[in-house]
Amino acid sequence: MHKLRIYIDTSVIGGCFDEEFQEWSNKLFDEFIAGKKIAVISPTTIDELKDAPQYVKDKFKEIPVEYTELLIFNSDVELLAVEYIKNNAISYKFLDDATHIAFATFYKIDILVSWNFKHIVNINRIRKYNSISLVNGYSTIDIRTPREVLSDEED
Repeated sequence: MHKLRIYIDTSVIGGCFDEEFQEWSNKLFDEFIAGKKIAVISPTTIDELKDAPQYVKDKFKEIPVEYTELLIFNSDVELLAVEYIKNNAISYKFLDDATHIAFATFYKIDILVSWNFKHIVNINRIRKYNSISLVNGYSTIDIRTPREVLSDEED
């Protein structure tokens, strides 16, 4: 059975400790820990975590290594992120957010999850990202919140 590969940005990890998001982020982490889904991160995620409190850094380590995947940076990811910026899907100021989208798109991750409603989980931006991806020969990416990707308890 195919396990969903879910790209998580730092908002999802930090969300485990945020009153507004902790219920859903922690349930998603429980699914990663149980091996129901694969948690995917990138060097961008790791860079962003450098400034996070230690308990946030340690949260990702709770997931067994066999249920995690670290993507490799390459020039195609960088070029796709630049295309998002050049085509006004997002501004250069938010290059890291563009890079998260580019990683998940390039590596054909099943779903990208985030709590970043301004730059990532935003229908108008998602449409722009996906149209730019298609023009550049890539597939579209499904972008959701952690709450939307949890397993149905009744299954």
